[in-house]
This record gives sequence, C-alpha cells and structure tokens, in this order.
Amino acid sequence: MFQEERLIAILQKLQEKQRITVTEICEWLQISWDTARRDLIKLEEQGSIIRTRGGAMLPSISKEVPNYEQRLQLDTPSKQAIGRLAATLIHDGDYLYTDSSTTVRCAVEAMRTRRNVVVTNSIDLAGMLTQKDEIRIHLLGGLLDNEQRLVYGARTLEMLSEYQVDKALLGTCGIAPHGLTTMFEEESYLIRQVMRKSDQVIVLADHTKFGKKLFHRVAGLEGIDIIITDREPSDEMKEELHKHQVELLIAGEGEPHD
Repeated sequence: MFQEERLIAILQKLQEKQRITVTEICEWLQISWDTARRDLIKLEEQGSIIRTRGGAMLPSISKEVPNYEQRLQLDTPSKQAIGRLAATLIHDGDYLYTDSSTTVRCAVEAMRTRRNVVVTNSIDLAGMLTQKDEIRIHLLGGLLDNEQRLVYGARTLEMLSEYQVDKALLGTCGIAPHGLTTMFEEESYLIRQVMRKSDQVIVLADHTKFGKKLFHRVAGLEGIDIIITDREPSDEMKEELHKHQVELLIAGEGEPHD
C-alpha cells in the first residue's frame, strides 16, 4: 500500500473512532512503527490530525471546507436520498427558504409541488427553480461568494427581514450536541435570521456532518424542528435531539426512486 493510500485509510479510521494509536495502525495496516510514525507526521503537516503521545486524534475544529463544485461530488447518493425525503415535506403553496447547500439542491431537484414561493441566497438554486412549474423566486441581493456560489452581507439580511416563510431547508457544515457550526461568519448571521423568519426549520445533513465542529457557532438545537440524515447519529446526539424535541428522520434505502 502506497503512503497516500495509507493516509486516506488512517483518516477514515479516525472519522469512525476519533483517536488511534501507533500500535493500532501498525497491526491494522501491517507496517512498521517508523512507517506509521512518518505517516502521522505527514498528516500533521497537512493539518489533518493532531499527534498525541503514542498516536493521533482529529482536531476538535474542522478547518477545511470544499468549494461548491467539490461539494457537489461528495457522497451524492446519500444527499439524493436525503433530498427525496425532504421533498416529501414540501406541499403545494408552501413559502420556502432554501440555502446554498448541495443537499438542499437535491431536495429542490426532487420537488414536485406547485404554486410555491421560494426565497434563496443561492444563484444555482434560483436557476434550477426556473425550470419548475408555477414557482415564484425571490433571489436575495448582496455580495456574491464566488467559491460557495452564495449571496451574503448587509443587503442580504435587509431583504430577508422583509419575508416570512413556512419552511426553511438548510444544510450545515457541522452539527454537534451544542448546535450548528460553519466556517463562514457572514453565513451564520444569515442562517440565524432565516431561522427566526421560518415557521418550521428543516436541516438536511448527511452522516459526515455529525460530530463536526467549525469556527462559528450558528445556532443551538433548540432552533431546529426536523433533521433529515442518512444514518443514525450517535446515542449522545440522539439524546440531545430528544431533549430539544427535534424530530429525526432517516433517509433509508427503501425510499422510492423516480
């Protein structure tokens, strides 16, 4: 196995168990202590791990967020399953907010309802919605983030303050017992405003987002009504969701496909 393959394997293992020892790596990958140590040094140099005495752990804060095009390629089947389930919660005539999440994009693709009004800060979703029948689109104005394909800023918040919607469909960079987090400070202001202006807040998050913490806290779990994901989260997470009366929906393999 080449080093690059080992590095990917070690990171995948850390995603499952958060910590790993050099001894475990040696036994699991059938490599020497020195080779395992060099692999951990390489991962630390890349900023992917924190080395500990005799092993490694994932950083408590995730620092890398892929751009929009990269996010479109990540775990597409899971996102599509989540999107299909989310679309079943949308009814004819609903007033909606949709953000720039690629999982929310899947929900918009699966929408079959009519006479909806949709407010969005996503230029891609606004374009996609033009292909739907009887949809009125309100694209928020402001500054455009070229990498993430979203609109943000003071003007965005000002326009959003004029609207009230039935349901908000939101993605998230990270979700943990203390709430939702993001790398983008400006986005956190926007999401908080959206949550205040929505009768029902629906968060779409695949399993990779659970347990992930980023720099800016967006909101606590108490502001969320429904979370749709593709796998059962940890027992700790389920306890917190139950405590805050958040409904958890799992997009299963038994869902009908178009």
